[in-house]
Amino acid sequence: MDEGLQRACWWHACSRVLTAAAAAAAFFAMIGLGLATVPSAAAQASPPRAAAEVSQAVGSAGRPRSAPRRSTGEPALGPLAEQANADTLTIVADGVETTALAAAADVAAVIDGGEGLRVLPIAGRGGGQAIRDVRLLKGVDLGIAPATALGLLQRSNAIGRIDDKISVVTKLFNEEIHVVVRTDSPAGTVADLAGKPVALGETGSATALTAGDVFDKLGVAVDGVNLPGADALEKLRAGEIAAAVLVSGKPAAAMARLPAGTFRLLPLDYAKPLQADYLPARLTADDYPGLVAPDAAVATVAVGTVLFAPTWPKGSERYKRIERFVGALFPKLAELQKRPRHPKWLETSLAATVPGWSRFPAAEEWLRRNAPPTQISREQFERFPASRRVAADDAATTVDREKLFQEFLRWNETRERR
Repeated sequence: MDEGLQRACWWHACSRVLTAAAAAAAFFAMIGLGLATVPSAAAQASPPRAAAEVSQAVGSAGRPRSAPRRSTGEPALGPLAEQANADTLTIVADGVETTALAAAADVAAVIDGGEGLRVLPIAGRGGGQAIRDVRLLKGVDLGIAPATALGLLQRSNAIGRIDDKISVVTKLFNEEIHVVVRTDSPAGTVADLAGKPVALGETGSATALTAGDVFDKLGVAVDGVNLPGADALEKLRAGEIAAAVLVSGKPAAAMARLPAGTFRLLPLDYAKPLQADYLPARLTADDYPGLVAPDAAVATVAVGTVLFAPTWPKGSERYKRIERFVGALFPKLAELQKRPRHPKWLETSLAATVPGWSRFPAAEEWLRRNAPPTQISREQFERFPASRRVAADDAATTVDREKLFQEFLRWNETRERR
């Protein structure tokens, strides 16, 4: 290196050392005069704010950190999620290929944004489980189940008293009891199934509750087996069980697809012990061409199926949601009764009552505002026993019929005041 350049560098370094020494001397002199203080250990340990900010802005390798990412225009999901939950209701019904689940799907299709609502059908494990789900699960708003299942679960006390916690939104339709046997079965009536293995549906399902109740009322002690419908039919096909029972509105999809010549339907008569809770019904070749001979019919019984909801306090958010649902559903009944909806909707009457169960208040209010007053005439009453197929000896005399008519009028007046 050039000697002049070396000398210049040496003088530059010396000047920096002398400058630092002079600054230190001046600082200590100021301390002596009380014009400066020594920083505390805590102050020395943490850098000044400006230095900390610089430290955060600079990476460990001395590279500046990237600036905070600007908004990309994506919406905040919190408000969207709250609105979506407020506008969505769930209906839990029976399993796949059942009439109850088909009805729930029909409701979802017909409402489709009415009142700003969206309906999500849920395939459950039968009406009995649907009642439990509506009563116990926070995410379930409505359920579909046979009315008898509500009563049977209430009497069992399995989930406590429910007649004050569950209300009926509307009766939907009747669902028939199907008793299926192999074509080569020697059984001619359900009494012939006594002591034999019979599939009664899944544990806790509406089929299990209803079939068990029917056999108990008839005094037929079967060897009940709890199986899903598809599994039950397969075991029946293999000869492992004597019969399978299914409660579903005709035509049930699972039954309609059964091959001809393999199974047949066993008659279930409308016996006296069943008349308090069930209705007479028939299964024909129009319903199941592979199971019933042309121009023939198989007697059975049916149970009323209902749409129900928890009895929320009036004015609560959950109550208001059911109220919006009623306002969206009830005016669409005529649309539900057209193709391609399930033919069972043709049986639906919004004004029908369910004995022992209160109507959801918002549904009752809608009916009062919109339904025309019911005019009960003697002509209508005369048609009533025929439509129910009341036995002749139940109202044989004129006195008996007049007494029944007066009771019918009083019942209707009480119903209108509810």
